[in-house]
Amino acid sequence: MREYAVRRGWTVAMQVKEVGSGATQRQIREKLLDAARRREIDVVLVWRLDRWGRSVADLLATLQELEHLGVGFVSLTEALDLTTPAGRAMAGLLAVFAAFEREVLGERVRAGLAHARQNGKRLGRPATATMHADRVRKLRRSGLSKSEIARRLNIGRTSVRRILDERT
Repeated sequence: MREYAVRRGWTVAMQVKEVGSGATQRQIREKLLDAARRREIDVVLVWRLDRWGRSVADLLATLQELEHLGVGFVSLTEALDLTTPAGRAMAGLLAVFAAFEREVLGERVRAGLAHARQNGKRLGRPATATMHADRVRKLRRSGLSKSEIARRLNIGRTSVRRILDERT
């Protein structure tokens, strides 16, 4: 990678070696993005795309941010160079595939929900507070406050209010 940078006439301002995979927060990459935001770097050079982004959506989001900041992006293994017109066209194709990936995922989720409904599965959060409706009313009649009822039954105060308002 250093040889490539020298051939392109670039000065290496920062070298990052990130070890580990699948982390939700990649602190070293964030430091690199912060340097880009501060205009301390002009190009991000990576060995492989999967070392930069963990998903197409993540990759696209960070590439778009770098483009917005005027920072180039080059991946050696995939020969992706967003500092060139052909590379920017490739980034456009990545955007199309990311949108496609999001739409397919959404369709799968909707199909799964529809299938579950057809099979009689009740969707959504369980109605835990309504299971206590009789006890809520009984405790209220005994003179307890709504807050105390919520504490005793381990349910939300809003749920207590909603249950008590249903009868009125």
